[in-house]
Amino acid sequence: MIKDTLTFFSQVKEFSKFFVFYIFNRLYQFGLFFEEIKNILIAILIAKRGKYSITFLNTVFFLIVLVVYFLSPVIAENNPFKQEDEILARDLLSFEYNPQENSVITDISVKPRSSVVKYVVREGDTLSSIAKKFNIDVNSIKWANDLKTDSIKIGQELDIPPDVGIVHTVAKGETIYTIAKKYKVDAQNIVNFPFNEFLDDDSFALAVGQTIFVPGGVIEEAPRPVYIAGSTQQTEIQGGQPGSGSFIWPTSGRITQYPVAYHMALDIANRSAPAIFSADSGVVIYAGCVGYGYGCHIIIDHQNGYRTLYAHLSRIYVSVGQSVAKGSTIGQMGSTGRSTGIHLHFEVIRSGIRINPLSVLR
Repeated sequence: MIKDTLTFFSQVKEFSKFFVFYIFNRLYQFGLFFEEIKNILIAILIAKRGKYSITFLNTVFFLIVLVVYFLSPVIAENNPFKQEDEILARDLLSFEYNPQENSVITDISVKPRSSVVKYVVREGDTLSSIAKKFNIDVNSIKWANDLKTDSIKIGQELDIPPDVGIVHTVAKGETIYTIAKKYKVDAQNIVNFPFNEFLDDDSFALAVGQTIFVPGGVIEEAPRPVYIAGSTQQTEIQGGQPGSGSFIWPTSGRITQYPVAYHMALDIANRSAPAIFSADSGVVIYAGCVGYGYGCHIIIDHQNGYRTLYAHLSRIYVSVGQSVAKGSTIGQMGSTGRSTGIHLHFEVIRSGIRINPLSVLR
């Protein structure tokens, strides 16, 4: 039994060897046959390549010609630039030059001045005309020269700041942050002014005694109300020219709050603290200051059923009992009383009831 099993495995082993040899032999014969066929095909292609290449090129050329011929009308019809080209050509052909209408204008860029300049007052000069000449505001000139009024005289030398703002001399312990807070601006405003120099460009350190410019800065002075002592209580006064019933805007600036139910008034803000004008003619019945609410404020009775109120002033130029004309200066914008910034709180009161000022302003 064991002998028959060994004989079987021996035969299987011999058959496996034969089968593997047979397969490799057939593959080798097929490889030789394939190489012969491949060499014949390569020889034919090499011999005919000129003929085939010319035929191929001719065929491709005629195909391109046919495509262009049939598709070019479609492409031309749908050309997205066709209309623009026609318009441009038409405009060029119809262009006419009028030396009056088409005069050449040269735009000159306005560059900021790098520092304070000196200006000697001439005949006919006013602070307003000088401010306009240097493209700044009146307050910037007044602050730079410590002027308390608008009065100037011929021959007077004025310091003109480089722009709207404050020229400041650095004191001991001051930084750009304390200076910015003092003049109600962001410290970045000081850094952004290209001619301000620092001891260290990383920390923006300043030297004691150096001069820097604070763009957009303002000086909030202590209120200086001008009124008759003991007359700060609201008083009924007769006389003067009655109002017309038509009101002008009491100041210039940006409306920061419109009338609403709980605030029937206009808030007009302007960081330059401009003058306040009487919206109509009438008589001053209140001119004074309180430490809360309206702060320094004025009430004018227009003697036609209307009154107007001007609040948060920094200065008051009128007194109780004084008659004022429409458009006359009565004070200066400020931030007294319940106020977070320079602005005018303006009310119109008709028959004792506050109304929307926008309904009567012209």
